[in-house]
Amino acid sequence: MLIRCWGSRGSIPVSGNEFMKYGGDTTCIEIRTKSDDIIIIDAGTGIRRLGNSLSAEGRYEYNFIITHAHWDHLMGFPFFKPLYDDRTEIHMHRTPFPKKFMENMISKVMTPPNFPIRYSELKARFLYENGHPDKFQIGSVTVVPIPLSHPNKGMGYKFIEDEKVFIFLTDNELGYIHPGGASYDEYCDFVSSADLLFHDAEYTADEYETRILWGHSTYTEAVDLAIEAGVKRLGLFHHNQDRTDKEIDEIVEICKIHISEKKSALECFAVGSDMEFDL
Repeated sequence: MLIRCWGSRGSIPVSGNEFMKYGGDTTCIEIRTKSDDIIIIDAGTGIRRLGNSLSAEGRYEYNFIITHAHWDHLMGFPFFKPLYDDRTEIHMHRTPFPKKFMENMISKVMTPPNFPIRYSELKARFLYENGHPDKFQIGSVTVVPIPLSHPNKGMGYKFIEDEKVFIFLTDNELGYIHPGGASYDEYCDFVSSADLLFHDAEYTADEYETRILWGHSTYTEAVDLAIEAGVKRLGLFHHNQDRTDKEIDEIVEICKIHISEKKSALECFAVGSDMEFDL
């Protein structure tokens, strides 16, 4: 299982010299499986570069999974180049979302006056897969969903292949249970012994004091969850739109000190655009 990050920024894309190391694109993750399936998680602005790469590679069949419908996770969708190629076939996995949720969510992004090209005018073929309340299979990978603790709800995912586990929990507030969300203990059980976990780590403790209920965690909460659950590698994700490369590096160093004080073997880093992970 090969995991590539095409965008790890939260809320809105950013640009500038101070954002070069970790990138300014919003959420988009690509997974390549042993069965040669391509899984795309979310359509933040990072999906534009992914689409260009896939087109250049001559790959036209993908599986698409969404975490939730907030704008920063969908705004790149109309700029996904393969949408305008009639060779493209996209399996849209509804997962546990209600029926027609995926169709309505995607089509609204391309409804005038928001965008000049309508969803109905796209050349790609969309195949909507029925919801899966517990788990489902994409080729050689088993996918297990869990509700996110986030305003307007959402889903996080566990990907399992050859006993290796990657877990993606962006936009997840560990300090508060939103309607439909899971408890801290449930998240701890879900990520237990994972080989690789990407978890929301948008805020510092001071920032969180004025942003409770906004649907995001502090980096210390993400680290403590990973330590308690015996996670092997933790990637801090959904970087605040104003967080510079220097500030992110400082956060990672603080996390490493905290991990050392806890006498944990956890490896911690910040996820940036174009990073690759092979499980």
